[in-house]
Amino acid sequence: QVQLVESGGGSVQAGGSLRLSCVLSGRRLSYYTLGWFRQAPGKPREFVAAIKYRGNTIDYTNSVKDRFTISRENAKNTVYLEMNNLKPEDTAVYYCAADYMGDETRTQVNYELWGQGTQVTVSS
Repeated sequence: QVQLVESGGGSVQAGGSLRLSCVLSGRRLSYYTLGWFRQAPGKPREFVAAIKYRGNTIDYTNSVKDRFTISRENAKNTVYLEMNNLKPEDTAVYYCAADYMGDETRTQVNYELWGQGTQVTVSS
């Protein structure tokens, strides 16, 4: 069964850190561009970060640059999102997504695989 499973969410105070993990089963991760998206209550899902399958090019939305780091470990079929200096506005359900040999990073409809989401809550 092909699926993405996220883990690592939780509740932290502002300024804290969390590391999200997302494991792909049933396919080789190395062929996929991988993205992290988030959805806050009452808001549409938005792009957070992505790492391309080719050349490991990385893209971040401006609000998380210098605080979040996306990385991949193909041998473990896992993508990570290291989140530092978290802010209350980072509170959301975080989703990982995979796009087979994708060249674009921010367009959600391009991603054919999605995880179930993991909750991140940041209190002030």
